[in-house]
Amino acid sequence: MCIRDRIQKLRLMVAVKTPYSDDGNIDLEAFDNHCEFLIQNGVEALIIGGTTGEGHLFSWEEHLVLIAHSKTKFAGRALIVGNTGSNNTSEQVNATKKGFAIGMDCSLLINPYYGKTSEEGIVRHLEAGLEFGPAIVYNVPSRTGQDMKPELLARVQNHPNFAGVKECMGIDRCKVLVDMGMSVWSGNDDLCHDERHVSGAMGVISVTGNVVPGLMCKLMEEPNQELNDKLGPLFGWLFKEPNPIGLNTMLMMLNMAAPVNRLPYTNRDLAARTQAMSIINELGIENFPVGPNGLKVLEDGEFKFTLSGE
Repeated sequence: MCIRDRIQKLRLMVAVKTPYSDDGNIDLEAFDNHCEFLIQNGVEALIIGGTTGEGHLFSWEEHLVLIAHSKTKFAGRALIVGNTGSNNTSEQVNATKKGFAIGMDCSLLINPYYGKTSEEGIVRHLEAGLEFGPAIVYNVPSRTGQDMKPELLARVQNHPNFAGVKECMGIDRCKVLVDMGMSVWSGNDDLCHDERHVSGAMGVISVTGNVVPGLMCKLMEEPNQELNDKLGPLFGWLFKEPNPIGLNTMLMMLNMAAPVNRLPYTNRDLAARTQAMSIINELGIENFPVGPNGLKVLEDGEFKFTLSGE
């Protein structure tokens, strides 16, 4: 089976959080420990340097190094999807070409954000990135300001490297794309149960999977409304502030990442962190990754803020 065909059958991919050391550089040891937990709990592909992983705060060198590191470390155990998309077509092409050269299995491509273009411009932008290997196209109008409607995606659907769509426009939109013959992954953890089991999506590209991968795996395997309802408070907590603020905070509380942020990201406040303790305990701490120092609420003064590792 070719890589694109394997990708199209994946149930659970996780947009991996990037941890930082005290000096602001990427903490590869913490990253590896986290990815090990994900893979051991059913995650089939790792999304590297996505929005959740703060790829937009990386230099391109950091971005490509982390993709190469991930492939070297986890080859044969999880597929590596590198977020090499950009609103600059030239940068997207350069990064995607290099990403495949260093071993990534698939790219994640996005339509131009902020500097929006025409439908024709979006199609040409995507086609330029699709030339180098399998790609998942990411439709997230809340971040890009522009919706890639089904008729637009149909124009790239038959490209031999088109693997499918990460779709954030809800249950009905997922159903339309599935009915058009596309592989679709939910981009909304709070909707992914119904998008998988009602709309027919293949699975989810998950943020919540960073903290409860085993439970998210179960949610994708078969309908389970009881589990979906039980996860509701966690979904709500993680996305109360713009992603990845909630996820970063929780993984720091779990001692899976040092309490170091790259600005402009901050943390959930003390009241929210106290609430998170209850949510974690309610779901069962055994479902979460926990570092050697255990779960702590953390005090405000324990968080550090950096610009980058340079």
